[in-house]
Amino acid sequence: MRASASTLITPWTPSAADSQNRPAFRRALLRWYDAHRRDLPWRGTRDPYRIWLSEIMLQQTRVAAVLEHYRIFLERFPSVEALAAASEAHVLAAWSGLGYYRRARMLRRCAQQIVDQYRGSFPNKSEALIALAGIGRYTAAAIASIAFAEPVAVVDGNVERALQRLIGKTLTTRQTWQHAQEFLARSRPGDFNQAMMELGATVCVPREPRCIVCPVRKWCATRGEVSRAEVPLRQQKKEIWCALEYREEDGNGAGSGKVRLLQRPRKALLMPGMWELPLSSAPPRPVQAAAHWRTFRHSITVTDYTVHVFWNTLLGNAGLPYASRSEKGEWIAAEHIPRLPITGLTRKILKASGII
Repeated sequence: MRASASTLITPWTPSAADSQNRPAFRRALLRWYDAHRRDLPWRGTRDPYRIWLSEIMLQQTRVAAVLEHYRIFLERFPSVEALAAASEAHVLAAWSGLGYYRRARMLRRCAQQIVDQYRGSFPNKSEALIALAGIGRYTAAAIASIAFAEPVAVVDGNVERALQRLIGKTLTTRQTWQHAQEFLARSRPGDFNQAMMELGATVCVPREPRCIVCPVRKWCATRGEVSRAEVPLRQQKKEIWCALEYREEDGNGAGSGKVRLLQRPRKALLMPGMWELPLSSAPPRPVQAAAHWRTFRHSITVTDYTVHVFWNTLLGNAGLPYASRSEKGEWIAAEHIPRLPITGLTRKILKASGII
């Protein structure tokens, strides 16, 4: 029988919420983390710049999608000073493919604040960090605890889910942060925070928690029982058409020609100022079967798109809030495109075509 999210599942179970159990809970979790943590490039460093960058990139983005972007971004902007001095277009180009582009704009603005106000050195307290552009309570706590060993807890979606299962009841936001702080191993705050996030990301997962391998199941009130309220949001599904217009310039093959791209309006709500291939909410008329090249799957926020790509085919009036007719736009040399802020979908298509 599925238990209520607001009551303890098994009152006899030793609970991590009991203060006398917390030292053993912390030791077990940290032992597991030391032995089983994923080998990620931002771990093993106390450089606040690299930690900050990883935390911003990981917001609403899968680890697998971040790894290569993290490497490339650090190559282009190896320090907070380099990032602060870069143009917005160059930062967006390096960010292209990660989505949620406001993060990149705030990242650059924050770097400028750190250089201007702190001479390039990150503040070492969460209270000062939270005052910077794009840094909220979670990110401030993550940087302060991992880079500077400040004993302050973090709460993200993974930590919140793990805590509610461990304690066995629904928690308010205030209660969640309070419990996270009480659980924290003050001797190793950065490692403990990462261990809690790792637990939620790899073991105490949303739909089918891996309780049999959980290092702290002894202290868990629910043993993986999931509240009925934990129902994932249903993604919307849409179908769109895309024009990949490419022309050779000197006959030397892929990479030597130009592609027609459009720039989204600077005031667009979604990805303002980014460059993209022409899109349409309706197929071209008449449809030439030979022109259809490939179909892609692509997700933006809560929408899953099926994208039909046509070679050198003009689209009609797009009917989308962020696109226009394909005969407009600019012809961009393929070699220049990697330096432009292009949308993730455009990057995906151009890479698959061998153009970039």
